[in-house]
Amino acid sequence: MIMRPIARFSSAAVATRLLIKSLHLQRSPPTLTNAYALVPAAGSGSRLGAALPKQYLEIAGHPLLYHSLSVLARHPRIEQVFIVLAQRDDRFARHDWRGLGARVKPLYCGGATRAASVFNGLLATRDFIGASDWVLVHDAARPCLGREALDRLFAELESDETGGLLAVPVADTLKRANRDSRVSSTEPRDNLWLAQTPQMFRYRLLIEALRAADPATATDEARAIEGLGLKPKLVLGDTRNIKVTFPEDLAIAELILRSRDRGAKRTARASSSRRRVSPSPTRGGR
Repeated sequence: MIMRPIARFSSAAVATRLLIKSLHLQRSPPTLTNAYALVPAAGSGSRLGAALPKQYLEIAGHPLLYHSLSVLARHPRIEQVFIVLAQRDDRFARHDWRGLGARVKPLYCGGATRAASVFNGLLATRDFIGASDWVLVHDAARPCLGREALDRLFAELESDETGGLLAVPVADTLKRANRDSRVSSTEPRDNLWLAQTPQMFRYRLLIEALRAADPATATDEARAIEGLGLKPKLVLGDTRNIKVTFPEDLAIAELILRSRDRGAKRTARASSSRRRVSPSPTRGGR
């Protein structure tokens, strides 16, 4: 599917935001609806300094994007995985994605920013996704999402009215710097979390939140939802669910993926061995 991208979001008045919030709070969404994943992958990854967009860099035998899609494409709750690509992306078709199954669908409607790509992707899928269906937005550069974290996200948000996101509590001491890169203050880390993805919200709520958001400040979907006065739920993620941003992150992500793959193979071998070994027959006595 190819769709003309939206150059920018329409601004919304305070009254519009209050109306959206009011409509959201007055209704009780069904506890079990369809779920779809949307992965914005139209960026260039300039901070990585690579010769090609980082989502296509090879890691553990596949493009980085392949790993980011893998858990989503294989999860039984997710109906379809939509990938939002740049309009003139000619690299996606060069790779073999068949290992992910038939639920992966590219959309060539990426925008100038991540938020614009998500918004365009939501518009492009309006004939597929219902207003109360869940949309899980996941970073193309997070190849180490684990099945356990994804299961936890569904378990905690299925009946939630607002939705939420994976995140981990801040463990390090936080320093605020001045213009000379010197410490100006130490920030308390109490109740601070590092946002991850997927971020999971109802389709109608998310598209209206992004429509009302300032694209300059909507750095993630949760921020747009917060702009409506709502409070997304924080669901405990996994520190291994890293975002590949700098060159050293590639090596770390590959170590995580290969370690996880070895663990899965050991588990499979152990399970196979248990199936082959049958209990010894019990001898009866007179």
